[in-house]
Amino acid sequence: MTAVVIPAAPPDRLLGLPRSRKLAAGLAIVGFFAVLAVAGPLLAGDPEALVGGRLDPPSADLWLGSTDTGQSVLGQLLTATRGSMLIGVVAGVLATAASLVVGVVGGYVGGWLDEGFSLLSNVTLVIPTLPLLILVADYVEDSGPFTYALIISLITWAGPSRVIRSQVMSLRSRDYVDAARVSGEPGWRIMVFQILPNLTPVIASGFVWAVIGAILTESGLSALGLGGGTVASWGGMLYFAQNGSALSMGAWWWFVPPGLFIAALGTGLSLINFSIDELMNPRLRKGAAA
Repeated sequence: MTAVVIPAAPPDRLLGLPRSRKLAAGLAIVGFFAVLAVAGPLLAGDPEALVGGRLDPPSADLWLGSTDTGQSVLGQLLTATRGSMLIGVVAGVLATAASLVVGVVGGYVGGWLDEGFSLLSNVTLVIPTLPLLILVADYVEDSGPFTYALIISLITWAGPSRVIRSQVMSLRSRDYVDAARVSGEPGWRIMVFQILPNLTPVIASGFVWAVIGAILTESGLSALGLGGGTVASWGGMLYFAQNGSALSMGAWWWFVPPGLFIAALGTGLSLINFSIDELMNPRLRKGAAA
């Protein structure tokens, strides 16, 4: 009797999904920055230590040169990576959690609760974000990473919550939700086990965009001088480079690396988000495969 060998699915068609080069590239970029955020400060030492002269160019001893006060640009860059990544992840988690509570609960329960959540979301959306962030950051005494993440998340949750609410309002009328409701399942179990799994791509996409927005927002605030006077983030490095006249002095090694890191991380997160969009939209997936 001849054994029948079932061929394994090709790696680019596992689970019926095309292999995504965008996703692989995005994960590789974000993974690099994640490792750098964990190990970088341990390798950098004290970012405030004086290790060179004034605006020394890159060399074998100082790979990225020094600042106008003789501090290592590489050491500051490695330390700032952890701060920027921490702000992005914490703000993304907080904003996503808030949007889930408002969008899922309001969209499923409906009635006066949904109207109240919708009013809160609409008011938050029309608030001018940048002036409010500048005002709050200027008056907050503790301007650490968690404080910035909390401030940013309080402003950025409303948009994703509207998207989640519209999806929940569509899902709550599906047959399997009606069947769970008729069988006596409590509302919280229906929301957690019936609705939330179908929102996974939307939640993932919203989280990625929240992280991108938080990092860019914090970098902009720090570059304006609202970062608490430290180099704990890439925006803080840009602020001190601007104050030190790095551009006019031709000290490109001071301001180019943090700018490139911001752009590279944004690119990696955007590639991941584009891959999620292709997963959600079969038309985009077919176009990418072609």
